[in-house]
Amino acid sequence: MDWSNRHCRYFWRLLSQHARLYTEMVTTGALIHGDRDRFLQFNAEENPIALQLGGSNAQDLARCAAWAEDWGYDEVNLNCGCPSDRVQNGAFGACLMAEPELVRDAVLAMRDACSIDVTVKHRIGIDDMESYEELCHFVGTVANGGCKVFIVHARKAWLKGLSPKENREIPPLTYPWVYRLKEDFPDFTIVINGGIETLDDCAAHLSQVDGVMLGRSAYHNPWILAEVDQLLFGEHKQSRSREDVIDNLLPYVERELAGGTRLNQITRHILGLYQEVPGAKRYRRLLSEQAHRPGAGADILRAAVNEVRQLAA
Repeated sequence: MDWSNRHCRYFWRLLSQHARLYTEMVTTGALIHGDRDRFLQFNAEENPIALQLGGSNAQDLARCAAWAEDWGYDEVNLNCGCPSDRVQNGAFGACLMAEPELVRDAVLAMRDACSIDVTVKHRIGIDDMESYEELCHFVGTVANGGCKVFIVHARKAWLKGLSPKENREIPPLTYPWVYRLKEDFPDFTIVINGGIETLDDCAAHLSQVDGVMLGRSAYHNPWILAEVDQLLFGEHKQSRSREDVIDNLLPYVERELAGGTRLNQITRHILGLYQEVPGAKRYRRLLSEQAHRPGAGADILRAAVNEVRQLAA
């Protein structure tokens, strides 16, 4: 949430043409009672794209799934993995793993309301769910609602005692459980998530499962996505640089600024582009210090790139 918004996704699409992009989690309440256009808006260039929903009421989720199809999304994903207190208080997210029948019924309602893929993202367990058999029970039950795609964060979520940040780091990664799911449910699409840092890691996981989801690694070091199409999708290598990516981003930046978007709303998502490149620190500092100022324009982004170019020369 608050990370993979439309500005971030547009930037990511400049790095990979084939990876499927996921929205930040949007609650059913926000879509039903809030500014639906703001939450569902995306750029045509972002396709293929999935809308990630947070909710537990089957009728509400069905309404939102229908809107997802109407708006042109390729997939609607039900989040059963987020461990935040705010999510728990709304009776959705990771706590739904304790109610697989409820998730099954929600998936069934969503599938009845739309013709696009309905998928579920979840953990390998929560709190006192200690066994692989309990994970299989969750997946098998939800599958009875018609879900055939499971995106599995290979950590448990401790809903009592750990913060959301701690839940992303402290529970141990148990990749073999996700591999076993593919063995035990061979007809399902199993996608693995959690702690994956490199494309070599991705390739290793893809020998065991059907897909890999990247989160923080793609955000903090987005250049990792520049080789995804070549290494994971078999596309012919196209030589390009980080400056090429910025050049392609600039027309979007200028168009958004003209429409009232503030520069830092876009540039906060590209701070990691030059990670491990000489001048990266200066690039980040200039954007962090200048892009939030009233009237900040695309010239600040150009100046930040020039700083890197000069220091790398």
